[in-house]
Amino acid sequence: MSSENPLKEKRTAGLASCRTTASLENDLLQMLQISSHDVLAAAQKKGRSKCPKCKGSRMFYCYTCYVPVESVPTEEIPHVKLPLKIDIIKHPNENDGKSTAAHAKLLAQDAVTVHTFPCIPDYHEQKNEIILVFPGKDSVSLKDSILLLNNYEDKNKASHVYEPPTKQTKLSTEHDTGEKQENGKVKLKGLKKVVFIDSTWNQTNKIIADERLQDLVTVELTERKTCFWRHQKGSPDTYLSTIEAIYYFMVDYHTLILEENYHGEYDNLLFFFSYMYRLIKDAKHSAGKL
Repeated sequence: MSSENPLKEKRTAGLASCRTTASLENDLLQMLQISSHDVLAAAQKKGRSKCPKCKGSRMFYCYTCYVPVESVPTEEIPHVKLPLKIDIIKHPNENDGKSTAAHAKLLAQDAVTVHTFPCIPDYHEQKNEIILVFPGKDSVSLKDSILLLNNYEDKNKASHVYEPPTKQTKLSTEHDTGEKQENGKVKLKGLKKVVFIDSTWNQTNKIIADERLQDLVTVELTERKTCFWRHQKGSPDTYLSTIEAIYYFMVDYHTLILEENYHGEYDNLLFFFSYMYRLIKDAKHSAGKL
């Protein structure tokens, strides 16, 4: 981050996590470069409206058709250009109305595809071009995945036998040189798609065990804390909602892999999220719960 713009430095640093109510409000409402919420505020005053496709009654957008409702002009919704394609795998029992996956599809239509499990692609043939974002025992950080991708790709070329990367693989690469790590960055710059799972944590076991996902390097985001108002009791606060995970991954990819300064290019991924957060926070405050 350039020292020429301390305001941007402060804003980006504030995105690292949501540790307190005060910082949470600053992160979502003041520090992000998000388009005006006036269109959502106007729609809220009118109440629920019809989906132009299925004619269902919705507020702001239709979470099954992934389009704004009639009271929200499509041209007033921001469009986010992403550097990678995104696949979201939804559990069939996931409550569409409570999921934030629809936000990604609405705001980055061209880059996002939503699949309902078990109808998902077989990623085996493109395994070196795809990463799965999911917290698990074999998951690594994006930084560590640079070494993993480089290590197992070279090993497989030599042995002609595929061995999926694990944390143990990471341990065996800690002595690798900076040049090898840089080669790994080059490989990750060739990344084409990122896969996210959209379900409650209790529903993920069957999806994550599916053989079509077993070849993928699995990355987790451990340095961010969720701001989601429906966070599931008993889950670590590093377990993010789907739209948070997509947003933070894109920021990390932009800065760590593309090695470019971040100037809010993906902030509008949180366009709906931040507005809903403010609505819920205000409602709780009015009810005397804050």
